[in-house]
Amino acid sequence: MIDFKSTLKMAIVSLKINKMRSMLTSLGIIIGVSAVIIMLAVGSGASAKIAKDMESMGSNLLMIRSSSATSGGVRMGSGTKPTLTLKDAEAIEKLANGVLMVAPYTAQAKQLTYGNQNWSTSVAGTTASYLHIRNYEIVDGRNFIPEDVKNNTKVAIIGNTVATELFGDMDPINKTMRIGNVPFKVIGLLKIKGENGMGMDQDDLVFIPITTAQKKVFGTDFPGSVKMINVKAISEETLDIAQNDIHDILRRRHNIGKTQDDDYEIRNLAEMQETIKSSAQTMSILLGAIASVSLLVGGIGIMNIMLVSVTERTKEIGIRMAIGATASDIRIQFLIESFLLSIIGGLIGIVVGVAGAELIHILTKMNILISSFSIILSLTVSGLIGVFAGFYPAYKASLLNPIDALRYE
Repeated sequence: MIDFKSTLKMAIVSLKINKMRSMLTSLGIIIGVSAVIIMLAVGSGASAKIAKDMESMGSNLLMIRSSSATSGGVRMGSGTKPTLTLKDAEAIEKLANGVLMVAPYTAQAKQLTYGNQNWSTSVAGTTASYLHIRNYEIVDGRNFIPEDVKNNTKVAIIGNTVATELFGDMDPINKTMRIGNVPFKVIGLLKIKGENGMGMDQDDLVFIPITTAQKKVFGTDFPGSVKMINVKAISEETLDIAQNDIHDILRRRHNIGKTQDDDYEIRNLAEMQETIKSSAQTMSILLGAIASVSLLVGGIGIMNIMLVSVTERTKEIGIRMAIGATASDIRIQFLIESFLLSIIGGLIGIVVGVAGAELIHILTKMNILISSFSIILSLTVSGLIGVFAGFYPAYKASLLNPIDALRYE
């Protein structure tokens, strides 16, 4: 019967005798485990950040933009041809199936002033529905009401960055600021969203009623035109229905013939979001797979050292067999040594990996996510590598003939 306790003690004593070699042998596992944890933390953090950004954009969305204008043979880019109007948005909301909310949208960069403070930011003309569609929350004040849009009211809802830059520590609600030269009463303050995945500040903006923007702030050669119409479908299942209906409605309203191209573009943000999420998850898996190669290299290093150890300790093995140790005892001892080297390296690697991931976060402000799954997985894999790496050397040691082993020099 195998005396596991005694065998474990002998394995530990053997590793202590060659401390430096044991540490260097474990180094490959330390590097491998720490690399896996850091890579998975970075990949998972990126995926979580993307998921958060996608959530902040809203769900089940369709974005309709006017098409590209052409001047002198040069295409000016999407949204430059004023083909969409407020009437189009009203028709979509009234006639399209599967639609929950519709919000027209147009924006320009404008200079804001309050007292002796000024700030340049994006001012967007829209309706109350836009804030619901894009998951903006009001923490103080109110949203637009139908009368604001109907009467071209000069009211504004501002983001936290604008509030800080213009009003400092003051409560901005009911304060009057100027957009260009036009006075606007602040009626709402948005909840902080922070930066999106492209580094844009989602709190540096101002919302005003769409009609006020068109008639009193922006001015346009095409009355009633908007740059974009945002549509929120009732559910993911109704997105395609809504998109097809919108196509039919806009082609009829714009008198587009069967052989003519659309003068608008419809983008399904749900499809874009799924593609981005899938790409992020794939990248996370790829990073983990690349880091796992170093674990394999560490396992090969353990196997090499254990094979050398068998050769160096041939006489010791012979003595143990001569006084009654069985082949199983020898195998277990070498397997335990290999397992200990790997598991100790794995534990140190976890500490190094967690510290390394936190350091990356501190230095680069990169979003990281250290999961218990990655830690357990790394430790389990390192232990299995120790067993597999030690199996052949242990098997080889157990096959030694006691007499030949005693005579080995």
